[in-house]
Formats: sequence, C-alpha cells, structure tokens
Amino acid sequence: MESIKNTMYSSFTDSNRISPAYYDKYSVKRGLRNSDGTGVMAGVTNICNVHGYVVDDGEKRPAEGKLIFRGYNIRDLIGKAVAEDRFGYEEIVYLLMTGKLPNRDELGEFSRLLSDNRALPDNFFEDMILKAPSSNIMNKLARSVLALYSYDPDPEAQTPRHEIDTAISLIAKMPVIMICAYQAMLRFFRNESMFLHPLISGQSTAENILSTLRPDREFTRDEAKLLDLMLMLHAEHGGGNNSTFSCRVLTSAGTDPYSAYAAAIGSLKGVRHGGANHKVTEMHRYIEENVSDWENDDEVAGYLAKILKKEAGDGSGLIYGMGHAVYTLSDPRAVILKEYAGAMAKGTEFEREFRLLESIERLTPEVFREVKQSDKVMCANIDMYSGFVYKMLGIPKELYTPLFAVSRMAGWCAHRFEELNSGKRIIRPAYKSISREKKYASLDNR
Repeated sequence: MESIKNTMYSSFTDSNRISPAYYDKYSVKRGLRNSDGTGVMAGVTNICNVHGYVVDDGEKRPAEGKLIFRGYNIRDLIGKAVAEDRFGYEEIVYLLMTGKLPNRDELGEFSRLLSDNRALPDNFFEDMILKAPSSNIMNKLARSVLALYSYDPDPEAQTPRHEIDTAISLIAKMPVIMICAYQAMLRFFRNESMFLHPLISGQSTAENILSTLRPDREFTRDEAKLLDLMLMLHAEHGGGNNSTFSCRVLTSAGTDPYSAYAAAIGSLKGVRHGGANHKVTEMHRYIEENVSDWENDDEVAGYLAKILKKEAGDGSGLIYGMGHAVYTLSDPRAVILKEYAGAMAKGTEFEREFRLLESIERLTPEVFREVKQSDKVMCANIDMYSGFVYKMLGIPKELYTPLFAVSRMAGWCAHRFEELNSGKRIIRPAYKSISREKKYASLDNR
C-alpha cells in the first residue's frame, strides 16, 4: 500500500509541473493578469469601481486609490454615517443589492428585515454545527451555507423573489453561523466553555456580532461603530477579486445560490486572499519580538530588509500588508481605517503598536527599492491595519477572515444578481494543451 502511495505522491509534483517557458511561448496571462500587473478584462459591472491606476497611451501610471459603490465614494458613504452617528453597513448592503440608496423609512425597514432573518432554522445549530464542529471557522461557514440548501423548499429557483430572499437570509445569518461555529470550536478543540446568547431584536449587524461574541455581552457604542466601519470597508471590492469572480463563475454555470456563495467563501479562505490578514498579524509579531526599539527607523528598516531577503519572518520574502493588485499610490480602505484606528488607539496601550505599523508602512517602499533594486510603487493595503483593529476590539484571530466573509456576502450577492441578469454565458477561458498523443501499451507491456 505504501509503495503505490509513495509513487502517487511523487507524481503529484512530477506530472503537474509545467515549465514557465510555455507560458511565455503561448502568451498565457497567468492569474488572468497582464505583464504590467493590470487585470485581463473579463467582464463589465455596474456595482463597484476599484480605481488604483490610469493607463495613458498604453502605459500604466500610478494614481490615488478610489473605491466606488454603485457610483458613491466609500469615503462619502462612511463619512455620512459617522457624521450622523449611525451604523452604515446596512445602508451599504441595501445599496449594493438594489443599486440605490434607501430613504430613512426604507433603511429602517430593511434593517428590521435583516434582524428578523438572523435566527437559524430549528435544530440547525445542533445538527449542522455542534455535531460536526470544525477547527476552521471559514470551513464551517462554507459547509453551513451549503447545508441551508436543504432547508429551502425550492433551492434551485432563480426568480428575483427567491434570489433576494436567499440573499437577505444569508447576509442576516452569516454572523450568527460564525459565532456559533466559533463557540463549537472552543468547546471541542480548546476544551473551553461555550457561550450561546439569544439574539436581540433590532440590533445592527455590528452590535449583534459583539453582543453574541462576548461572554458578558457588554460593548461600547464606539466599539460597535468601529466594527461597523470594518464591515463597510469589506462589503465589496469589484468583480475581479478571486472570491467574487468565483461566485460569478459558478453563477454563470447555472448553479444554485448556496453553491455559488459557498465557493466564494472557499476562495476567501485562502492565504493569498482573505486569509492574508493572518499573515500580516504573524509578520507584526515577528517584528515586535525581534526589533528592540520600535521607534528606531534604522532598526525597523533593517529587519524589514531581512524579511525581503528571506532571512527573517516566515521565509517568504514578502512584507505582508504592503502592495495590492490594483492600488498603487494608496488603498482608500487602508487610509480610512488607519485614520479611525489611530484615533481609537490614542492614549491606550495600543498606541505604541499603531506607531510601529505606521513605520512599517512608511519605511517599506524605500527598503524594497534598496533590496530589490526596483522602483515599484506600493502602498499599505487594508490588511496592514485590519488585524490591529480587531485586536483592539478583542476579537479572536480565528474570526478575522470569517468577519471578512460576513461583510463581503453583500458584494457576492450583488455580483450574482448581475451575472444572472447580464452574463448569460458560462465563463470558460481557454487552456493551451502541451501534451502529446502517446501510443497505448497493454497492461502486461508497461
């Protein structure tokens, strides 16, 4: 048994390695990316504009980043909610799903609709979560979304009514599933106590998360508003990001919504996508443990250089939290989050750590130029500060990426709606085969 398994283990690499020369020979755009880093045009969308550069006479030029939801700048959407001292995530969900901003009455009714749809089906927690706990919350989120298919009397329907109702149900239930999965993980994998609180009607999404997560249910309005900000910033990011594109690919095949959304969750779980925030947090810990004076630019820069040279950190040579596939001069999400995170950290035990993150952001471009001999323009991305914010809120690291998924469900729903109404063709890019036909040998002659 072991010999055949060892043979198969070897073939995993030997039979699946393709020389990079073939990609150049056939002009294959790996990752659906052009040589200058721009994305291959794969679709048209009216949902979101992720602006990070301009193309002038065929040449890519850096630009300040902008994030536009249905025509509205994310800074304006957040700024208005903050100025009016209200929660803004529900407004953004409604905007993404319908294409327009709600008036006060519509927003109130929609918020109540989400609140009324949060409860899980009878026995769902016991049957689908408690009896099959997972050490990874993202895994449990995907499995739970798929399981909800079984509770839908007509899960394959693709009518506007069914798609909207399913979207509302999932957006409302995702935070509850996340917390329940986390509590089950604590019980079965940490041997710790579970706290399962009843839902409180009328709470915002951010309030509901903090209320059900914390054993004493206590939180301040400022904490809930900061979590609400995180939800707003993560709600949507264009059709080309890996998880949204996964959702659109499955939707184009004509599959049910549960399958499409579960696929998006599976994509977001990856460390190259939503799971990147864990790598940023890990890198910050390496720096904090190995740099004695966080205020010393030379010492911080020296350790960053070691990371780039693969002499420190996780050995990848990557400074996590810096650089982005689209943004060049700035990531508007990171700019906004940094502003609010700094205000909350001021005067607390977190202020010193915040200044260290600022130093990493400030020093990395120059260190990168010196070590890599490259003039690549880079900026901090949202992951640079998101883990820090969650840490200030006392949110366990196991929930960093699940919170991303909870928020992004709104964007996935919007893109599924658009693909159903406008895509009309199964997404099927081409792959160049380099295999050669072989003469079949009988079993005894091999």
